Amino acid sequence: MVRSIFVAAACGLLALPALADTTDVTWQSRVLVEKQGEHCADDPHCFNRYHPAIEPVARAAPGDYVVFETRDALDTDLTLDSNADDLAALDLNLVHPMTGPVHIEGARQGDVLAVTLVDIEPDQYGYTVIVPGFGFLRDRFTEPFLVNWKLDGNAATSDQMPGVRVPMAAFMGSVGVLPGEAEVRAWREREAALADAGGVALAPQPIGAIPADVCGPDAPHADACLRTIPPRENGGNMDVQQMQVGTTLLLPCFIDGCGLFVGDVHYAQGDGEVSGTAIEMGARVTVRTEILRGRAAETPAPQFHGDDQLKTIAPADFYATVGYPLKESGTVPPSHEYLSGTVIPDLQNLNEDLTLAARNALLDMIDYIVREHGLSAEQAYILSSVAVDLVIGQVVDVPNYTVSAVLDLGVFEDR
Repeated sequence: MVRSIFVAAACGLLALPALADTTDVTWQSRVLVEKQGEHCADDPHCFNRYHPAIEPVARAAPGDYVVFETRDALDTDLTLDSNADDLAALDLNLVHPMTGPVHIEGARQGDVLAVTLVDIEPDQYGYTVIVPGFGFLRDRFTEPFLVNWKLDGNAATSDQMPGVRVPMAAFMGSVGVLPGEAEVRAWREREAALADAGGVALAPQPIGAIPADVCGPDAPHADACLRTIPPRENGGNMDVQQMQVGTTLLLPCFIDGCGLFVGDVHYAQGDGEVSGTAIEMGARVTVRTEILRGRAAETPAPQFHGDDQLKTIAPADFYATVGYPLKESGTVPPSHEYLSGTVIPDLQNLNEDLTLAARNALLDMIDYIVREHGLSAEQAYILSSVAVDLVIGQVVDVPNYTVSAVLDLGVFEDR
């Protein structure tokens, strides 16, 4: 009987319902924010400044799966064949290209937007660079250096870093919401005051600003659009590697709809991102959102939570160096140069200073990597940027706070 049914069906005598492939079975409501064109300037879904006048490029309801196609942090033309000479063409006015903003329906100013990272699909190419004048040890590493990484869903490898294999631990280096008019005003004023005191603060720069009709040289907000390099209360360039897939980020909303954006995705990064870059890449990022009504007053800046993500990125085997806030008499660390009129130059021991402690731990770690693993100083600095965590030990044992630099020894293929 069964055989005769099959024979009949084969002969076209018995009509059977057409069945779809299981790939066609879906249940998610998805909103795709596509990448278009070669660079951010060519892409109507891309921007690189913050201002509430930037219009949303898509709308999504809470619970939708929002998919962002993102660009690398420097919006470059780098390839696996690039070398350090190509870094001279980088235009830092183009940092960072963000995908969005996306208007979240029903969200209002004063709410909190909960953003859960669902998935990151990496591009096949990434890079880590040393750019002169930038990075934690910018006084020590003054020449350009480039490492090109081959990426897959498991690990990154590089011809410029032989014997090293960095596991994928991807996260959104930049994710946030647009500021409101009041925030733009307040943040500009405090950063201008810091710059006037000799600190490092980037003023609005209309050259290279996108969208040009909002933030460019002839645009109405040319002198108000904020740079994306410093993170602020709206999130942005936080570079927190613990924000792994499965974690939920809480962001206060400063405008109706929040203006959610994503960019600057990192394949892997050490806590500190010390060279100034992680393993930078383009990616396809999926998030879901939830509105927490009226919660911004209790969440004035980003917060996040998760489950076992911190365990999954912890090294199984490590080596660590410990730093204290010590220096040679007659020197001023780069981070303290704007305070050069004080007693700092003559001191050998600074008080309660985590920056100097971290610097010393990192310098000792670079020396260890060079000595024990045969890398050059530049390679060791790059490796520290993607696989060394700067960890605060204590902030009570005055005057010497402690910071450890923790290297994941699992990145060395010969172990």
